[in-house]
Amino acid sequence: MRIGDLAHETGVSRRLLRYYEEQGLLRPIRLDNGYREYAEADVATVNHIRALLAAGLSTAVIAKVVHCLHDRNELRVPSGCPTFIGELRRERTRITEAIAQLERSRGILDAVLDTAPGEGADPSGETAPMSQVGRVPRQARA
Repeated sequence: MRIGDLAHETGVSRRLLRYYEEQGLLRPIRLDNGYREYAEADVATVNHIRALLAAGLSTAVIAKVVHCLHDRNELRVPSGCPTFIGELRRERTRITEAIAQLERSRGILDAVLDTAPGEGADPSGETAPMSQVGRVPRQARA
């Protein structure tokens, strides 16, 4: 199938399909006339790539594991591909750390907002010093 057909089947632009090729995510056959020829299995591969991108993996990480993606309709961890499992675990750890950092950031913003006049402010007018904003009580650190 040609690039336009693959774009139509997957809903991904031709330009993005070329980018996937540049990144090593797709490997179409090049015909004598220079046209790209894609296999039917590439439809599933593109869908898997989109799912992994949506999960937060970079194209560099996906390029390491794209050989593990097969022409199935489901994105599954195939047997015999420990690289894929390792990359998914590393990405999950990175996301968990990012969530923790975002929660800390939200806590700091909440503390600052609590000092603002109006809703959420201490009715006595007393506010915590900015040096205390974002500090976690000793017992809560564990």
